[in-house]
Amino acid sequence: MAARREIQDKEMTAHQKMTLRVILTEADIRKVTLNTRPATMEDLICKLKESLGLDYNCSLQYKDPEFNYELCNLTDIEDLPEKPTVKVIPLLELVPVSTPDEILSDTQSTADTEVLSHSSQDRQTPWPELFSIPAFSVDVNYRLRQADLLYLRDGTHLKVTKELKHVILESLAESMYSYTAYPNNAQFESVAAALISKHPCLQERGSTNHYNGWKNSLKYKMANYRTKCRRSGCLDVAVNAGKRGGHSAEGEPANKNIKKAKKGELNYLPNYPEGFDQSGLEGARKQLIDEMQKRTPDGQCIKQKMDVTFALRRKEVVESEPAISKILECWPALFTEDQVYMEFNRIVGKNLKQEFYESIDQHSLRLIEIFQSKRGNIGQLLSQLSQQTKTKEPTDIRTLVLRGLPIVLGDSPADFYKECSDSDDSFCHLDVALLSPSPHLRPASLKIIIEGEVVMDNIQDLPKAMCILFGLTYALHLNYPKSMRNTFQFIQQVLLSLGHNELKPRLQTLKNQLAL
Repeated sequence: MAARREIQDKEMTAHQKMTLRVILTEADIRKVTLNTRPATMEDLICKLKESLGLDYNCSLQYKDPEFNYELCNLTDIEDLPEKPTVKVIPLLELVPVSTPDEILSDTQSTADTEVLSHSSQDRQTPWPELFSIPAFSVDVNYRLRQADLLYLRDGTHLKVTKELKHVILESLAESMYSYTAYPNNAQFESVAAALISKHPCLQERGSTNHYNGWKNSLKYKMANYRTKCRRSGCLDVAVNAGKRGGHSAEGEPANKNIKKAKKGELNYLPNYPEGFDQSGLEGARKQLIDEMQKRTPDGQCIKQKMDVTFALRRKEVVESEPAISKILECWPALFTEDQVYMEFNRIVGKNLKQEFYESIDQHSLRLIEIFQSKRGNIGQLLSQLSQQTKTKEPTDIRTLVLRGLPIVLGDSPADFYKECSDSDDSFCHLDVALLSPSPHLRPASLKIIIEGEVVMDNIQDLPKAMCILFGLTYALHLNYPKSMRNTFQFIQQVLLSLGHNELKPRLQTLKNQLAL
């Protein structure tokens, strides 16, 4: 009877729901409810990977109540309490390194493709909201920890030696460079503030915010660090050698047009992948052209070679600034919808399609309320647009928002949204525009015009066309069209949270209205 009761208890337990607190990172802790309690460790890991969308192998640790809820490795499912807290530990998988010839072959594996997609990019994450001060050497950490204790006890400030300051600033500059080569003033300030917050013994006497001196020192140290990187061949700073006269060749004037990321680009001008030179990447580019000429190009092959040649493409686009017709000839794969989104991800590290649509949908109701509140000529134009929107389908609402934004922001949409028949070639003079065969909000298809060239056509709706065009401005290193500059900056800075936080008055006003 006892054995039967034990079996019945196990069966009842197995069919009960299980709630877990899952720690992915310190900033990502989730509550997960499983319909049944897993019977084995493999079953638990499989269900957690499915629930959390994890695409990597992992092991688990759990907070053991027998050891004051300290983390222990989980090896037996029976050790878990009723509502456990578990931590996911990613398992490092080693991938053999391929030679350049193997990488460029058509037999490239998926695993190698993923390695290449990361090796061609120096940066993976944007500047954090809260800058994390890196760990210094053991000696420096010990000295700072002792000084912090003295400061907390009796308010004694640390007398920073020249050697100690050099080590701290060098480590901070290296950490900052991992996000951007050219931090702005607000970013310098955030690092200095984070430094004295973590190590209060470093606060400065006589300074209103206690870190102005550190901020200024960081600016000089970052300039020195860029010089070191330039000498070592880092392209995103080497491109500016000779600017402002500091490194100009003899007899040549200084060029003050500093090339640097201005719109939130993470990989503005990355280095070539390890093991490649320009001639090797040129071979991959020619293979890309051959693949695009096939009736049914291999999408995986195109993605792999576009990943490999990313640095070469950025060098051409940023440094040479070729005509669009030349880029169309050399990089035809870049003008496909999938590759526009992938190129944006390579440059910025964001999913353009997802974030573009999600942000518009999030603010659409409030924006339409703002449109309806407008009076005068602006109100009449917005009212005419609203009358053309007869349904509440997501595409219609997005179209209304994107057509209304330039009116509210003071742009000239008539110079951007153009009506033109298939046989009409009057668009040859247009710089950047969207071309439709009819004036309706839902035309049959649209074309994207850049420098008088039709770069993409047969686009089903206006939101998709705007999303693709925004991605192309990054991929092709284009300035925003003058007639729609405010609208594109609003998409960049407000909807996608890219680049500087400072907004023009018109953009700031609309952003404030969205928050009401």
